[in-house]
Amino acid sequence: MKKPAYKRVLLKLSGEALTNKLGYGMDPEIMLSIAKQIKEINDLGVEVAVVVGGGNIFRGIAASARGMDRATADFIGMLATVMNSLALQDALENQQAITRVQTAIWMQEIAEPYIRRRAIRHLEKGRVVIFAAGTGNPYFSTDTAAALRALEIGAEAILKATKVGGVYDSDPIKNPNAKLFSELKYIDVLNMGLKVMDTTAISLCMDNNLPIIVFNLTEQGNIKKVLFGEKIGTIVRGGNNDG
Repeated sequence: MKKPAYKRVLLKLSGEALTNKLGYGMDPEIMLSIAKQIKEINDLGVEVAVVVGGGNIFRGIAASARGMDRATADFIGMLATVMNSLALQDALENQQAITRVQTAIWMQEIAEPYIRRRAIRHLEKGRVVIFAAGTGNPYFSTDTAAALRALEIGAEAILKATKVGGVYDSDPIKNPNAKLFSELKYIDVLNMGLKVMDTTAISLCMDNNLPIIVFNLTEQGNIKKVLFGEKIGTIVRGGNNDG
């Protein structure tokens, strides 16, 4: 039987990935679909950590642009990621997955504090670990939190889930002729200003040669396909660019 290409991965979900077409809140059907896909790969022995954004509830940068103090806005955004993480935990446990939520902001009544060694131990025991509240610091995005946590736990790749097929040279929703890249170098992403992850996250991955695989989460089974090496989406790494 073919084995997964990666033993330990970090799945990065945007808050918007949890929503319906209205673009806010949490869609129970979408949450269930994501939970089933995570449980499927976890049952194959893949160790899975997750970082969820909070943009479906609150966007700190947008609030800051309207006059709110940036640090305050970012802390509110971090709390939004905790809400999403708890909802995802519930969906996973409804699928009989064993989970832990760890937060970068201390709130022991509802989740564990983030402790690197404890997180790794949970993963080794087959538990799905959801990292909430970003890095715990304002001015850092959940993209950066995903890259940081992935490196801290020794993940072999970041799986960046989106609602489109991968990374394109322009917005595929607005431009039907947009070109999909199959592979990119980190430096190409930075130089071309492609919206894969923010520049801090890309730089962290580049400095530590951590691959990022961008794929469409809305198609059931795609997480498993990525793990088994199927050529879907876009891979960002330090190798040659054939896109």
